[in-house]
Amino acid sequence: MAVEAQELNSATPHGVSRRGFLLKLGFALNVVAASLVGIPVIGYVFSTFRAKDIKSWINLGALETFPENETRLATYRNPYTRPWDGVTADIPCWVRRIEGEKFQVFAINCTHLGCPVRWFKESHLFMCPCHGGAFYEDGSHASGPPPRGLYEYDYKVENGKLLVKGGQLPTLSQPL
Repeated sequence: MAVEAQELNSATPHGVSRRGFLLKLGFALNVVAASLVGIPVIGYVFSTFRAKDIKSWINLGALETFPENETRLATYRNPYTRPWDGVTADIPCWVRRIEGEKFQVFAINCTHLGCPVRWFKESHLFMCPCHGGAFYEDGSHASGPPPRGLYEYDYKVENGKLLVKGGQLPTLSQPL
């Protein structure tokens, strides 16, 4: 019996015992696993050191694409995207042209739970399909559980184009 135990711990012709090899292999696998877990954690910690103001002016299109007294759906590309974001970086918004260069640009999200609202031209209402929230065409709260009106983006008109200040999705704690 003592001879068998001595044979298991004895070195192979190359000078490494089975126990030593498995111990080194276990350490190496633990280092690889710790690296795979640690890299995203380190990225998350350092991501908080980014610039606080992530908003920028984004072109929504020429003024002619938004007729007066109409509300249209427009989409802009989030300026702070990663290559893997794909189509999720395309942010929709509702553009209401009141007259001339006077607009209202609304976030598509309901102020209750963030569901996308739809515009109903016939009734001049934005409706939320999740819990029946309704908003008037000026974005103010009409009925249902939402605690306030729709979020409005800042906008400006330059060189015949409508620009919106985007880059951050609105929430109750951080409205636009």
